[in-house]
Amino acid sequence: MAGEQGYSVCRRSRHSAASSSDRLGFVVVTHPFHPLKGQRLEVLFAKRRDDGVVFVCSGGFTGQMTLPQGWTDRGEPARLQRLSAEGLAVLGTLARAIQGR
Repeated sequence: MAGEQGYSVCRRSRHSAASSSDRLGFVVVTHPFHPLKGQRLEVLFAKRRDDGVVFVCSGGFTGQMTLPQGWTDRGEPARLQRLSAEGLAVLGTLARAIQGR
């Protein structure tokens, strides 16, 4: 009887990173300067942080990497903005200062 009770107590549905990632799927790295730009990574889990959602994905040099949602295809699309005349003037001044070094 004790064995049967122990068996019934231990019977649980198993949850693993693989089963949770099935629901989370994959993300594509979209950040223009990220070394894995354009690559599809499996999402292991997501975390909510003060500055938004991050995805912990399989891959990278350590086997896992954390990506902010905005750096993936699930983030807001980048807005195309034009520089103002003042912004261009500041960039010109900055470029001349760098060339003068």
